Amino acid sequence: MSTYDSGRPQAPAPYDLLPPVAPLTVDSPDIADGRPLAERHVHDSLGGGNKSPELTWTGAPAGTCGYAVTCFDPDAPSGSGFWHWILLGLPATCARLPGNAGRGDGGHLPAGALHLRNDFGAHAYGGAAPPTADPAHRYVFAVHAVDTDDLGLAPDTSAGRAGLVLTAHTIARGGVRPTYQRSAP
Repeated sequence: MSTYDSGRPQAPAPYDLLPPVAPLTVDSPDIADGRPLAERHVHDSLGGGNKSPELTWTGAPAGTCGYAVTCFDPDAPSGSGFWHWILLGLPATCARLPGNAGRGDGGHLPAGALHLRNDFGAHAYGGAAPPTADPAHRYVFAVHAVDTDDLGLAPDTSAGRAGLVLTAHTIARGGVRPTYQRSAP
């Protein structure tokens, strides 16, 4: 287990402890590994734009029936992290999400795609919102290639249950891990 600059233990990266799967290449013009999130991707409760980043992916293996996109903060002081975004039901033909695809109205998503309830309680993307002056949090934006076109999850399925089912059906995964640290007031 690594530590923050503050000396506080850092949670493990969520997918590093799961059974290995094939890699996907995930890119974004909006976010990058280890780089701070722009304010447009920060939760509106902190004055941010609460917009999900644009994502593209390549390298899905044979047997891919669809995709899911998630954003998870393993550093949230909850003991179990914090789910910012769970988007399921993207078809196998989808290889890109435009910026702000995480907005809650869903009318801009491919047929069959749906947002599950995040840990803010919304069926949408919820931007970064770490505690004041907490060390920088990591935000793991992951694209999961899945072996089914229907994970059998309802929109109000808990994030923990969704993560369990998603892990059981993931055959490839890739992601981008930006950071965000809230300034002291």
